[in-house]
Amino acid sequence: MYRTVATATPRGGLPSDSGDSVVTLDQVPRWSDAEHRSSLVYENDDPSFSNSYFPDPLTSPSGAESSTNGMISRFPVDHEINLKIYLWRGNPWNLEVDAVVNSTNENLDEAHSSPGLHAAAGPSLAEECATLGGCRTGMAKVTNAYDLPARRVIHTVGPKYAVKYHTAAENALSHCYRSCLELLIENGLKSIAMGCIYTEAKNYPREPAAHVAIRTVRRFLEKQKDIITAVVFCTTTSSDTEIYKRLLPLYFPRDKHEEEVAISKLPADVGDENGETIIDERKIRIKTLPKKTPLKPPQAPAELPVSDVGLIRRNSSYLDSYLDPAFMSLMKDPDQKRKEQWEKTAQAQRGWNCAKMLGFGDLGGPSLSVAEEYSLHSRYLSKANSLNLSEIAEMKIVYRGGVDIEGRPVMVVVGAHFLLRCLDLERFVLYVVKEFEPLIQKPYTIVYFHSAASLQLQPDLGWMRRLQQILGRKHQRNLHAIYVLHPTLHLKAAIFAMQFLVDSVVWKKVVYVDRLLQLFRYVPREQLTIPDFVFQLDLEVNGGKGLIVDPRTKYVYQRP
Repeated sequence: MYRTVATATPRGGLPSDSGDSVVTLDQVPRWSDAEHRSSLVYENDDPSFSNSYFPDPLTSPSGAESSTNGMISRFPVDHEINLKIYLWRGNPWNLEVDAVVNSTNENLDEAHSSPGLHAAAGPSLAEECATLGGCRTGMAKVTNAYDLPARRVIHTVGPKYAVKYHTAAENALSHCYRSCLELLIENGLKSIAMGCIYTEAKNYPREPAAHVAIRTVRRFLEKQKDIITAVVFCTTTSSDTEIYKRLLPLYFPRDKHEEEVAISKLPADVGDENGETIIDERKIRIKTLPKKTPLKPPQAPAELPVSDVGLIRRNSSYLDSYLDPAFMSLMKDPDQKRKEQWEKTAQAQRGWNCAKMLGFGDLGGPSLSVAEEYSLHSRYLSKANSLNLSEIAEMKIVYRGGVDIEGRPVMVVVGAHFLLRCLDLERFVLYVVKEFEPLIQKPYTIVYFHSAASLQLQPDLGWMRRLQQILGRKHQRNLHAIYVLHPTLHLKAAIFAMQFLVDSVVWKKVVYVDRLLQLFRYVPREQLTIPDFVFQLDLEVNGGKGLIVDPRTKYVYQRP
């Protein structure tokens, strides 16, 4: 485990002006010199690990070694970089380093700065901050350190967090850390102590923020390791300390074993070469023309006028060789497209619709091409953005949660709230498209509460197939898992049918969980808003085994 500094020798044998002892880098253990190397293995009886990593049932159950065959580590072992990383429990301004980081707001106010830093630095720090003219979110500014052991204070403004703008918040937080490191180099400094750049008021989840911080520092050191000598990650709470101890081996592996384990445990999205999240759909793509030998023009007959020879050279086959077939498919003649659609529909109606005969709904419609799916999704999204769908939102059938243990955003679906008799299905589809749109741009997770939903009428599989066509293939590709709480035998049979009749990719990502404590292994309790009847049903079904529910906060605790 991580060693805390038992005693700190003051600089020159005396305490600092704030009364705290000065801690030198020699007294802070390097990450590569930690006593226990098994940071990825936890003891089951330690209550501080209640939300630690749990094996994902969607991955290979045979262990990390089997799942890393043929995979290259995105963060290989680098002993030179590891020697520059420190992890310390305590306030960063007590460290004798070149610069310390202060997490503050846009106005650089003392009241919104890291607690205790201004008191330790003295009143001159606030006076200099008042002359800087504020600071934008994601940026950083530098001042003198005054009474602190450090030489400079680097002030940065962390982002506010909202699930809707998850990617923007990630990139802003990444820019905070990178701006601090860039200012360190610009001012000729070499060592820095960095606290956690987020506050409870801004609602940034701790573990996803730690992922961003560690990977950004790693990517920066890969480029500037010859200039920076030390980066100290400072934590002030036990929960932050345990998070950093758990995540540091993923990005700063100390040996080949940790590197191999990290391959299977790293999130799917670890950013670009700077640690920032990149959305593939927003990249600028430049495609070179294919290198094809131009077709030789046919020999013009002797009797043709000279002006007609140019027309022969510019024939359609010559131009078609330079056109992208995917682009040309979007330019198909509308009448031809309509005729092909009619033929597909007629062919489907002539055949036996076994699913409809079995009561699953009409699944015999024609499949859509990529261009058709894109057009369908765009029409629904445009219409949804133009309508007021507040009555659907108030039903709380679909709403956004926080993030799962890997930092993926979560969408919550409550089956018992799906009152088919009182619901306009077309408006509900528009609401679903609008709510899912910001999430499906990158990997995300769905949590479905089936508690008491068997008492309600549910839509048939034909409607589910249509909804998936509208959401498009991006939803299919980026969906990580569907966690189903309190599944019934009938629901499992329906999902089994959907795997064969609707979509074999999406519905094979379903993970059944029978109790709330199992669900919290994948999505932390504080990231979910759970209806009261779900807690009540969980106690009735499971008999309260192994858990206690706080009647005021509805928080679930494990029974001692």
